[in-house]
Amino acid sequence: QVQLQESGPGQVKPSQTLSLTCTVSGLSISTKFYYWSWVRQAPGKGLEWLGAIDSSDNAYSNPSLQTRTSVFRDTSKNLFTLQLTAVTPEDRGAYYCVAHFDAVISGHRQSTDYWGQGTQVTVSA
Repeated sequence: QVQLQESGPGQVKPSQTLSLTCTVSGLSISTKFYYWSWVRQAPGKGLEWLGAIDSSDNAYSNPSLQTRTSVFRDTSKNLFTLQLTAVTPEDRGAYYCVAHFDAVISGHRQSTDYWGQGTQVTVSA
């Protein structure tokens, strides 16, 4: 059974760097065709994809946040981390880690997602 668990500070101060960790069990983060992703949802808004890293350590970022987001992997601990710099109150919300599988197998595209339960982040002085 694949499980993802987010952890990190529930509150950060404006201009600080938010660092969240996603610990994965039941699946190696070295598995091919998985994109280890972060998604957030601000109060009253839809889901926003933040960034991801794949099993080859290729990193991807939302263009609107590209200079602020970084995603890293730690294969020894089977976890991946989001860093979001220079946070503002607009960065508050629920943050989710997602294991996104996307591959073409025998000519057919297959895709599935495993989600963590999410963690709430507030930004205040």
